[in-house]
Amino acid sequence: MSHELVAVALGILAGTLSALFGVGGGIIFVPTLIFLGHTAHVAVATSLAAMVPVIAAGAWRQTRYGTVDWRDALIVGVASVPMTKVGEIVATSLANQTLERVFAVMLVIVAVQLGWRALHPPAGEAAD
Repeated sequence: MSHELVAVALGILAGTLSALFGVGGGIIFVPTLIFLGHTAHVAVATSLAAMVPVIAAGAWRQTRYGTVDWRDALIVGVASVPMTKVGEIVATSLANQTLERVFAVMLVIVAVQLGWRALHPPAGEAAD
């Protein structure tokens, strides 16, 4: 199978998972791009660009369902913009292998946090 076909298949899977779970490039696209042979630096940068249409389509669809809290989205979005430069500086100062390891640790932390919340819902939230 060609690189492009694998990329399309993984893109379809990543887009579906992104829409299903509300996760973005960091969780889905970066590992996909590393799997395709990109360095962590290229994967992060490419993921950011690839997420633009996914985010736009997802936000549009979720707005139609009335599930977007635009106030919180604006606050989080505006607050995160200045930090993108800091993230860029830190990422480009790290070796590829170090960036991959830091990313892997972040994924483990996110997985543990999600697992904990699933098993121990906060007070007031009903477990399904």
